[in-house]
Amino acid sequence: MSSIPPNVSSDPASQSAAVPASPSASSPTFSPLYQQIKALIMQRLQSGEWKPGELIPSEVELGNRFKVSQGTVRKAIDELAAENLLVRRQGKGTFVATHHEARSQFRFLRLMPDSDQPQVTDKKVIELKRLRAPAEIARLLGMKSGDSVVYVKRVMAFDGVPTILEELWLPGALFKALTLERLVEYKGPMYGLFETEFGTRMIRATEQIRAASADADAAQLLAVEKSSPLLCVERVSFTYGDKPVEVRRGLYVTNRHHYQNELS
Repeated sequence: MSSIPPNVSSDPASQSAAVPASPSASSPTFSPLYQQIKALIMQRLQSGEWKPGELIPSEVELGNRFKVSQGTVRKAIDELAAENLLVRRQGKGTFVATHHEARSQFRFLRLMPDSDQPQVTDKKVIELKRLRAPAEIARLLGMKSGDSVVYVKRVMAFDGVPTILEELWLPGALFKALTLERLVEYKGPMYGLFETEFGTRMIRATEQIRAASADADAAQLLAVEKSSPLLCVERVSFTYGDKPVEVRRGLYVTNRHHYQNELS
């Protein structure tokens, strides 16, 4: 027996589609057509049909494929571009965003220099090891306590000055092949490595920001006095399907930098 209720079309080209209502809902909710097309494009991105950096079909081609107007496709793509999942290039078309692009490399790093002068960035990996996930890390990654995780500790310096101390926890099964040697020899953005070699693209993140003070270890690695004020940023990053794939804790020295975000 068909699970589709009478008078509700399963074709994405219908003007709205019923979303199953919760038991407490008195009526179904409806998704605008462009949101349905956006979801279909997201499915293609998640499945890898269009890979990072690749050109996707034109709006006309997608309209023909999904049997909707070009304007509907354009609105869906506009939202995906605003979310940094797609990139429009004048005269060239629309491409799948990649962490290897210069504009994307600092998308998840909101620490900005107080001056406008270009900075030389250096990354030093302190350690990489495999361990059993502490309870809180497991919870944030949607894993069981004690499951395998990869732990990474590194320092980022700007113009030779240590500025960020980071600790990362990654699902062990997903990043089984990640080694200290590979991380040290890789010179591009870390998320670019995750995208290229592990098929994992970070598409959004949540952050918590609080004041902190440097303990003995952080003070030594960041070349500051013990108990110096630091900015602590704790982040959970997600890939397609809203799946958490990274927990990151960063300690920032803000003598010459500030945290910047845009609110709209």
